[in-house]
Amino acid sequence: MKRATYEVAQVLERHRNQLSAYCYTSWQHRTLHAIRKCRTLALGGHIERCNNPDCNTLHISYNSCRNRHCPKCQGHQKEQWIRAREAELLPVPYFHVVFTLPQELNRLCLYNPKALYNILFKVAWQVIHDFGNNPKFLGARAGMIAVLHTWGQNLSLHPHLHCIVPGGGLTPSGRWKPVKHKGKPGCRKARYLFPVKAMSKVFRARFVAQLRKEPNLEMSSGFYNSLFKQSWVVYCKRPFLGPEQVIEYLGRYTHKIAISNHRILAIENGSVTFSVKDYRHGGKRKTMCLPDAEFIRRFALHVLPKGFVRIRHYGMLSSYHKRLSLVELKKTLVPVKLKEKAPLLHNICPKCRQGHLITITTFTARGPPKYWIEQLHKPQ
Repeated sequence: MKRATYEVAQVLERHRNQLSAYCYTSWQHRTLHAIRKCRTLALGGHIERCNNPDCNTLHISYNSCRNRHCPKCQGHQKEQWIRAREAELLPVPYFHVVFTLPQELNRLCLYNPKALYNILFKVAWQVIHDFGNNPKFLGARAGMIAVLHTWGQNLSLHPHLHCIVPGGGLTPSGRWKPVKHKGKPGCRKARYLFPVKAMSKVFRARFVAQLRKEPNLEMSSGFYNSLFKQSWVVYCKRPFLGPEQVIEYLGRYTHKIAISNHRILAIENGSVTFSVKDYRHGGKRKTMCLPDAEFIRRFALHVLPKGFVRIRHYGMLSSYHKRLSLVELKKTLVPVKLKEKAPLLHNICPKCRQGHLITITTFTARGPPKYWIEQLHKPQ
């Protein structure tokens, strides 16, 4: 992929001494400074040599911040995670379900994001689990991979949960039971997972019930009652065409951050211009311009609390069941066939594209030793 012309780090660097003014927590402040310093001398670095005898080139690299909110630190982690998930795929249809919180809860998400987002995960799984257990809809143990996103295209706060749900579940005897066929007469594939309107009502009722139990969120009864005045959004897409589409989806959503560097079109005159998708008009591409301060403030909204897990596995896709039930189940189903992928090029020499880079020395923020600077400047 072509390197981005502009970066989030450039905006942060322009306001390095005022970043705390745009953050709600000290953890957000620390995260913004880590992103600002990523792959710069401030974090130190290392010198590597290609192990290909015909190349033997020296390369200097600056350390990354390894922060999950950083636009420059997601590529390799994402590929590693996706390839680990490929081995767990089942030859069954998968559904994409989205649980969205109404904007009336945004202020609570700012005040106590950990509590609100934990409730979102908990209630979403309760809904999928209970509808799956209901013989009317499935009558088996369901599974779910859930990924938390907190942003909209304009970087505003928009908490929602993307869920991948297999189209079926495990019976008590450990056998696979597919979701019931619904849709057009004669259709052999399930078009819907569970009734969305019913899921929406249950999701709303259980979420509000959990809010009332939260000790750190004491709100008036009028506020809780107001949450029932509108429908909550639960969206279910038609099933993926196959395992390849599931992997493609995982690649897009699992390690996604609020805004990638490639979306930034310009940084000038104290403002940031970036591209957005207008989903109200068919996903049409538009541009948006924000002052630096507002851009940083919105970006900081999506820094999750320290240690918060944003990708979670439930039911038959949880770690426990993957080690036991899922292994036996895959033996009874047709094996998943995926296209063979090229090996990851994380440590491949960018010059010869054949050798691997071997670290030969490291350095701190003071920079590389004089000897290695001279070696790097020699013709290679």
